[in-house]
Amino acid sequence: MESTEPMKNAYPQEIECLPHTYVTMPDGCLLAARIWKPETASDQPVPAILEYLPYRKNDLTAERDATMQPHLAAHGYAVIRLDLRGAGDSEGLMVDEYTQQELQDGYDAIDWIARQDWCDGNVGMIGISWGGFNGLQIAAMRPRALKAIITLCSTDDRYADDIHYMGGCLLGEQLSWSSIMFGRNSLPPDPANAGDAWREMWRERLRGSGLWLKNWLEHQRRDDFWKHGSICEDWNNVQVPVYAVSGWADGYCRTVFRLMENLKGPRKGLVGPWAHKYPHIGAPGPAMDFLGEELRWWDYWLKGQETGVMEEPQLRLYMQDSVPPAGWYADRPGRWVAEPAWPSPNVTRTRFHLGSDGSIGTQQERPVGTLTHGSPLWVGMASGKWCSYATPGDHPLDQRREDAGSLCFETAPLEEPLEMAGDANVVIRLSVDRPIAVIAARICDVAPDGAATRVSFGVLNLTHRSDHEHPEKLEPGRIYDITVPMKHVAQRFAAGHRLRLAISTSYFPMIWTAPEPVTMTLHTDSSFLELPLRAPSADDDELSKFDAPVLPAPLEIEVLEAPDQHHRIVEDATTGRIEMQVGDGHGHVRFAESDLTLSDQGFERFSVTGNDPDTARGETEWRFHLSRGEWSVDTLTQTVLTCDAVAFHIEARLRAWEGDALFEDLTWKETIPRDHL
Repeated sequence: MESTEPMKNAYPQEIECLPHTYVTMPDGCLLAARIWKPETASDQPVPAILEYLPYRKNDLTAERDATMQPHLAAHGYAVIRLDLRGAGDSEGLMVDEYTQQELQDGYDAIDWIARQDWCDGNVGMIGISWGGFNGLQIAAMRPRALKAIITLCSTDDRYADDIHYMGGCLLGEQLSWSSIMFGRNSLPPDPANAGDAWREMWRERLRGSGLWLKNWLEHQRRDDFWKHGSICEDWNNVQVPVYAVSGWADGYCRTVFRLMENLKGPRKGLVGPWAHKYPHIGAPGPAMDFLGEELRWWDYWLKGQETGVMEEPQLRLYMQDSVPPAGWYADRPGRWVAEPAWPSPNVTRTRFHLGSDGSIGTQQERPVGTLTHGSPLWVGMASGKWCSYATPGDHPLDQRREDAGSLCFETAPLEEPLEMAGDANVVIRLSVDRPIAVIAARICDVAPDGAATRVSFGVLNLTHRSDHEHPEKLEPGRIYDITVPMKHVAQRFAAGHRLRLAISTSYFPMIWTAPEPVTMTLHTDSSFLELPLRAPSADDDELSKFDAPVLPAPLEIEVLEAPDQHHRIVEDATTGRIEMQVGDGHGHVRFAESDLTLSDQGFERFSVTGNDPDTARGETEWRFHLSRGEWSVDTLTQTVLTCDAVAFHIEARLRAWEGDALFEDLTWKETIPRDHL
């Protein structure tokens, strides 16, 4: 089915939208696309911009797409939102993320786009998260027509800096993300587009997509599974211009800095205060006119117009001011700053030495000695989400209780404001009493009233102290020099505030617990926090201004029921069990354009009891509903992850209904040995 709908607006050009059409792959597989383009494009071809995702163009991304694609089309571009093989209305099967089949399909789709009569042969790729990942990965394959990309909230290293592992530690977010995809992969194509084949396509997905959590847990070190799709394996493969974007509340901000440092071709970077969002709808605010910035990039690289975009500083960062701790912020006060390159000449790496009296400062003459500590397993319950989606509650809460269960070092009240930009490192000399141990380090901004706001953090599986490919168990009692890399941030600490470094031997559920309780002995001699202190630059005020966002008319959506969004920490004083409870989803909505009704609701629960790592538990469930007229489907996916000292255990179930009739009921029960984890 292919239809065209003219769209009338006040834009420079009238545009048309093809809500559903197909892109044919060389093997005959049909990938579903929505295309926006100028009405005149068939007679006057234009450059094209591709966004390539598994998130269902008809429903899950429809509202967000409406904030972007019409605007770009009206300014002289054909914009293609393409669903991956096995997702949405696309044929085939999706068995994991970033497979070679997925990347080859993207490569072939660019060739298909460049050959259409409405395209002038120049193609760009843009994407956030999954689309940012595969944009980089497909760029490394060097499609002939691909001239530039914009990658947002993505990574160059699928093991070291993704939602699966961090510092060699298992992220609780791996369970969260696998469960979201478990639910989304259970959804069928739309019969209005797929026709009578929809039911058989649905059954193929239900039975063939697999249990992705098992896939990922079977690779606990940086092996070939994770090297695939990690462009850091050979930076030279990416030769097109790259604009990299992220936010401090996002999980992926570190990638922007590595791309600026390691890519050889034209590149720009931008990091704002945002969570995992496009900057024109960015939260926490301030949002910015990213559509205008995007057009300047495309006009320069795809149309050859002088826009000044490459004459500006390579990297622009949002310097955040001190704020009270909160689980959510509407806006973050601060200012934009500019860097000519990364590493920056404006940043000086400065050591803050640790004292055995709990002090920290630039003076090296401090009391030295040993400090022994073992953290309770509830440290981490106020950590928020590894990757914030700007959902209320997913930012870290007041860290005072977390810090009470940690080993802390604190400066005197600052006499003047202190600014940092970049990645801090914690270098510590320590020994532990177990062969497997994890460590978490946090930098907190402590206000005069004692409220503690987490500014940055880093975690490390100490068996990965040398590298992530060849972990080695620790020798209990042996002293090691360890470096814990921390997440990048640009932060201004106000005068009168204190800077606190907190170190803990657990951080659940941000990271999974070690197999046994661990006691650490820290030697303060040769232990320090290295901060990237930044001096103000004359370029800051001149070259780092952004206009307010400009958005197209919103998509017409009827909200039938709001989602149950919550983020709670619940403690049972009788049993000592503490649990993080999260609810999220789109709620129940109807899309006027397609008369499609969508409902999705997810729940997560992470719990641990006392100081027993064997009680660590994660439970998730996602419920989805799609309907139109008499047609309706429902799915329910449930996953439980537990552990003991030697293995992880997964129990999962998927049920699907067509109307009131049970269509499929599948179960999994898996045991996966722990590998230095």
